[in-house]
Amino acid sequence: MTGARLAAEEFLSDLGDNEPPASPEHWDDILLVVTELAANAVQYAPGPFALRMRRTFDGVHVTLRDTNPTPPAPRSFNPRTGGGGIGWHLIHALCDQVSVVPDARGKDVHVFLPW
Repeated sequence: MTGARLAAEEFLSDLGDNEPPASPEHWDDILLVVTELAANAVQYAPGPFALRMRRTFDGVHVTLRDTNPTPPAPRSFNPRTGGGGIGWHLIHALCDQVSVVPDARGKDVHVFLPW
């Protein structure tokens, strides 16, 4: 999970050298989404995961590939008792688009965020 965040920070740093984000929050949102996707992969998938990031016309496309073909589903959460459940809600709140493409070996979670 730490490796994914570090890779995302390096990608954003390189991107920001040539083209800074339209808003500083975009950088933080991308890092938070990558962290949540990686945490979900570590918690729910039985094997390794792979992170891919690329610049798009109007933002950043993040793809996280894991080994669990089951699509993520929102869970209820209670801020008073903890126990998780907020990550998938955060991802949907911060991303312009979210899609999940499962296959026999796992799934790709695609998210698009503004830059």
